[in-house]
Amino acid sequence: MRTFIAIPLPRECQSMLEKVQDSLRAFQADVRWAAIPSIHLTLKFLGEIDRSSSPRLSGALKEIAAAQPFPLSIRGLGGFPNLHSPRVIWCGVEGDSAKLAGLQTAVEKACETLGLVPEDRIFHPHLTLGRVQGKKNLQPLLDYIRIGTEVEASFTVDHFNLYQSVLTPHGAKYTILEQFELK
Repeated sequence: MRTFIAIPLPRECQSMLEKVQDSLRAFQADVRWAAIPSIHLTLKFLGEIDRSSSPRLSGALKEIAAAQPFPLSIRGLGGFPNLHSPRVIWCGVEGDSAKLAGLQTAVEKACETLGLVPEDRIFHPHLTLGRVQGKKNLQPLLDYIRIGTEVEASFTVDHFNLYQSVLTPHGAKYTILEQFELK
């Protein structure tokens, strides 16, 4: 089964992202926009794992959940790898970066002890708003992002989830397999 570990967003943050995404959609750029309810802060993409490893993974993640809740903010827009030729349009994540990095590192290490391949890229916390598909109307959208569109919301991270991802012709469908409350 295809899985990942992520921090979900509260409804207030989703509502703010929906307004931001609506303003970006107005440019009618060739971007495939993410469904708002499925936007999350990925801690680790696992890819395909065997269902039989799920209980061991769950046990390892429960140990990590001993961490305390911490604040994060959603702020700013950007693109990966950059705004000159982006493949992804994202919203930035700020706040208690030390605790977020600690949680992500703990998730990475827990997965590695189970034989899952460690990520070879540096963790850059972000929320994917859309994936660039082509150049149509892209430049005006990027100019708008560069101006510094007002994007801001705060929330407390008090849990993270293990998700299953099923790819469909209409996009990925996510199902929460287990929730891990921070203490």
